[in-house]
Amino acid sequence: GKGGVAVVEGDIETEIDAERIRKHGVQVRQINTRSSCHIQPSRLLSVLREMDLSETRLLLVENVGNLVCPAEVPLGEDARVVLLSVTEGDEKPLKYPLVFKTSDLLVITKTDLLPYVTFDVERVRRAARAANPAVQIFEVSATTGAGMSALLDRIEALRAAKL
Repeated sequence: GKGGVAVVEGDIETEIDAERIRKHGVQVRQINTRSSCHIQPSRLLSVLREMDLSETRLLLVENVGNLVCPAEVPLGEDARVVLLSVTEGDEKPLKYPLVFKTSDLLVITKTDLLPYVTFDVERVRRAARAANPAVQIFEVSATTGAGMSALLDRIEALRAAKL
């Protein structure tokens, strides 16, 4: 895939996200879980065996987008990343502590919308660190690009540390 990146995209239905990724020349495979709220490890392994990962430097697996089920099922990942949009609410680390406890990185997304929503970044930071003192927190906006360099640098450092 482009830049040595490959993606496995998990959703309950559709290939909408996979199609968005594919447009950028990235090798992507879709897993539709149907009624399951997370990717089964055996299903992931099956999909990975179908992919050509010989040129892959970074494999990203997006599990089904909720904060409950995926936290309970390890997929053999080297690093777990949780994304929290400012539009979702700042109480999420309090309501769903397991996903924050089991994640290496917390990425607070859509920060360009902060002026328009009620979201206390410091409250999220405190609650996430209460669940996991070692969690590394990044604030990003895909729209403006803010914070993306720091996040990508950290992901690259994590990848390099695994070599």
